[in-house]
Amino acid sequence: MGSVMTRYGHIGWRVIAAVAFAGTAALAVTLTRVPARAEHAALSSSLIQSPCATSGLEAWLGLGTAGSAPVRRTRDHLQASDGAYYTLEFTNVSGHACSLYGYPRVSAYAGGQLAGTQIGSAAVRDTSIRPQPVVLAPGQTAHSVLRVTGTGRFQPTACAQVTAPELRVILPGQGMRTRPTFVPIHLSACSKKGPEFLSVEAIQPRPGIPGLTVP
Repeated sequence: MGSVMTRYGHIGWRVIAAVAFAGTAALAVTLTRVPARAEHAALSSSLIQSPCATSGLEAWLGLGTAGSAPVRRTRDHLQASDGAYYTLEFTNVSGHACSLYGYPRVSAYAGGQLAGTQIGSAAVRDTSIRPQPVVLAPGQTAHSVLRVTGTGRFQPTACAQVTAPELRVILPGQGMRTRPTFVPIHLSACSKKGPEFLSVEAIQPRPGIPGLTVP
């Protein structure tokens, strides 16, 4: 009889332990799903706002500081150096809130005799920063970091270096036929497709870090 009780006692404890483990596992699964739900809720909340339109945003360049020599401002343009980091700023100049999510499409653009043409390859996505929904109230600013790798790392024949007078910027989620915005810049660019001399991060809330300027 004692052996039977002992045997069933062991079984009973195993059942209790299994139930307890199952409950703990279920709790762990529930807890791990909370951030995903919160993120989904934040994204859904941002989508309630109308996507920002080009006409309601002002795009401009600030300057990052990491890994680059100072980038100089000359009149209405910025002169980029190899390895420079910009902050591409987006200010809501409309009278209502709007939302941004993802990566802007950025490319060097030609003026003068080549007006209306893209120069080389568009900026590639830098995925080191995870996209997040950004809601901009009127007057608020968000930013994306734009890295200029520079043309010096490429073979001259593969790059065919030129100077780009501006950047063409298309907001996330908008088609290529959407009216872009243009930002003045003096940028050394590869006119041939292939070399990746620009990269861009996802849009983040708040303004970026302004850099030094000279008269």
